[in-house]
Amino acid sequence: MDLGSPDPDAAADFYSDLFGWEIGEAGPPESGGYRLCMLRGIPVAGLGIQEQPDIAPYWTTYVSVADVDSTVKEVRGAGGQVMVEVMDVMDAGRMAVLADPSGAVFCAWQPLTHIGAGLVDEPGTLSWNELLTRDLDGSKAFYGTIFGWTANTMQLGEMAYTEWKLGGASMGGMMEMDATFPAEVPPHWMVYFAVADTDATVEKVVALGGHVHQPPMDIPQGRFALVADPQGALFSVIALAHAAG
Repeated sequence: MDLGSPDPDAAADFYSDLFGWEIGEAGPPESGGYRLCMLRGIPVAGLGIQEQPDIAPYWTTYVSVADVDSTVKEVRGAGGQVMVEVMDVMDAGRMAVLADPSGAVFCAWQPLTHIGAGLVDEPGTLSWNELLTRDLDGSKAFYGTIFGWTANTMQLGEMAYTEWKLGGASMGGMMEMDATFPAEVPPHWMVYFAVADTDATVEKVVALGGHVHQPPMDIPQGRFALVADPQGALFSVIALAHAAG
């Protein structure tokens, strides 16, 4: 995943302080000033300038694919949209910016020298990707067609939650945007970062100038909160009840 921010320097300071990331100077002009965020010298996220200044800053979910050109054709055939056509990212890989039929934006990434996050499921790294949508059935059909994902829907109290699986492995989730979501909030993908202590992380977010949208709360998977960085990019943090192996 990566962050599009109107102020990459301020974002680099915020996430370095929050997660202990090592973020270097902006990359060369041909990279658009893109930076890799590292933890112990291993890439865990990306950071670049926000390309769409008329919308809020955003974290973007990437899905690894074998052939991005074929994926783009399949997305079009399944009713999705191509926001940015296939392009080469130097020798790192090939990518396209896409949207499902409901409008949730994601990227397809065909890796070359860069496979993506080198660490996950430990404090300061990606732990979950979650689709929030108003069309559960349509999303199940779309992502099943494009990526071969199967959707396992379960009941968590009064809420239905869908777990995305590929080859039997859990790799993401989906939940319905109900009436509690303002009508102007579009369907979107949410990124979760693992942390050691959710409450302490939320306090640090506020101290660093960020904002809290959902205070810490317990769910079966752990204790999570929804926050935003000082520029407004939303993300979730979670102290996992059972750390992944």
